[in-house]
Amino acid sequence: MRQARDHGGNHWPLRPLRKPGTGPGTPVPRRAFSQLAAGMPVVPVLIVLGIALADVVGGAGMFWLPLLAAAPALAASTNGHRGVLCVGFLAAVLGATLGAREAGSGRELAAVLSALVAVTLASALASALRGRRERVLAAVRSVAEAAQHAVLKPIPETVGPFRVAVRYSAAAAEARIGGDLYALVPTPHGVRLIVGDVRGKGLPAVEIASLVLGVFREAAYDEPDLLAVVARIERSLARNLGPDDFVTAIVVGHPRAGQLEVVNCGHASPLLITASEGVTAVEATRPAPPLGLRVLVDEPPCLEILPFAEGDQLLLYTDGVIEARDRAREFYPLAERVARHVSGDPEHTLSAVHDELLAHVGGRLHDDAALLLLRMQDGAEPAPPVSEEEEGWTAAVREPEGRGDHESAPVMSRTRSVAFDADGGRRFAGVFSSGAGR
Repeated sequence: MRQARDHGGNHWPLRPLRKPGTGPGTPVPRRAFSQLAAGMPVVPVLIVLGIALADVVGGAGMFWLPLLAAAPALAASTNGHRGVLCVGFLAAVLGATLGAREAGSGRELAAVLSALVAVTLASALASALRGRRERVLAAVRSVAEAAQHAVLKPIPETVGPFRVAVRYSAAAAEARIGGDLYALVPTPHGVRLIVGDVRGKGLPAVEIASLVLGVFREAAYDEPDLLAVVARIERSLARNLGPDDFVTAIVVGHPRAGQLEVVNCGHASPLLITASEGVTAVEATRPAPPLGLRVLVDEPPCLEILPFAEGDQLLLYTDGVIEARDRAREFYPLAERVARHVSGDPEHTLSAVHDELLAHVGGRLHDDAALLLLRMQDGAEPAPPVSEEEEGWTAAVREPEGRGDHESAPVMSRTRSVAFDADGGRRFAGVFSSGAGR
C-alpha cells in the first residue's frame, strides 16, 4: 500500500488508482460490460455489422449470413478466446434475427447457425492454444535472456584504455542466444578478451560456450602468460568435449602500452584498422588448430605481438559474418564494408556494419554472428617508439613455457595481408605479421 506523509511526519495510505468503471463500488453488470467491451475485437465486429447491413440493404435473404463465420475465425488470430466467443455470440444473434425474417428458411437458418457455432468454438479453442504457446514462448525467451546475460555478460563501452562496441545476432531469433561467444575482462595482467565460435547450434553449443567463457574468465585472472590461458581452456575442453566438437577462438591480451598479444586458434583473422594503413587482415603466421583438436596436431599455438597505438582499432568477428550470403549467393565483404563505415566511435561503426549485414542477407541470418570492435582511446597511453627494422613487423612469438622437449627461437617471417581504403578498393599487399619457428 502506498503512503503519503504530511508536514507532521504522519503517514497516510493512498488508494491505488483505478480505471473508471472498474472500482469496487461499480455495479457488477457495468463492470462486466466494461471488461467485455475492452476485449472486444474491433475489426471482426465491424465485419459482422457490415454483413448484417448488406443483408438488410440488399435483401438477399440467406445469401450473406454464412459469411458471418469469418468474423470469429479472424478474431482467433488476434484476440483471446473470450473475444472470439463474444464475436461469435454477436454474429449468432444478428444471424438469427436476420434469418427469422425469411419465411420457410428454418432448416437453412439452423444450418447457418450450427456452422457459425462450430466455427466459433473451434476458433476459441485455437485462440486459447495460441495464447498458451505465446506464454510458453515468452517464458522461454525470458529464460534465454537470463542465460544470455549469464553467459555473454554485457561489456561496458569503456574498459581500461579501450572503447568497446559489441553486436551479436543469434540465428535462432526466438532463443536470442547461440554458439558464438565473447568476453572482455580487465585483469592484473592487462585487459584480455576472447571471441570464439562453437561447432554446432542450439543448447549443446550454448553449453560449450558457457564452459569456454567460464574457464577463460578464471584463467585470465590467474595466468600471467596468455598462452597459459589458452592451454587451460584446451585442457578443460579435452575433458568435456565430444569427439566431433571443437571451438575456434582468438584470444587477445594487452599486457603493456603500444601492443597487443594475439593467439589465434583456427579462427577468422581479425581486422586491424589504422589511420595510415586502413583496414588490414591480421593473418596468423603459424595457424593453430581449433580448441579441442590439439591432440591431432603436436604443435602449440604461437603468440604474436601486434603494434597497437592511439586511435588504432581491432575488429574481431565470427564466421557467421563473413559467410553471410545474399540472394545471389555472394559473401558479405566485411573488410571492404568496414573501410566505408570506420570512424572514431566504435558504436557507430558497428551499428552501420551490422545494419548493412542484415540488409545483405535480407533481414535474417542463417548462422550466429558476433562482432567486437576494440579502439585504443586517444591519449590513453603512449605507444613505445618503433625502430625502422621493426616497422611493419610484429615481434617474435613465444611458445608455452614448461615444454622441455621443444625449443623455440624467434624468427621473422613474412605474411601477406590486404588493405582496403575508404572507398572499399584494394590498396596494397604487404608485409604484416611475424612469428617464430621451432
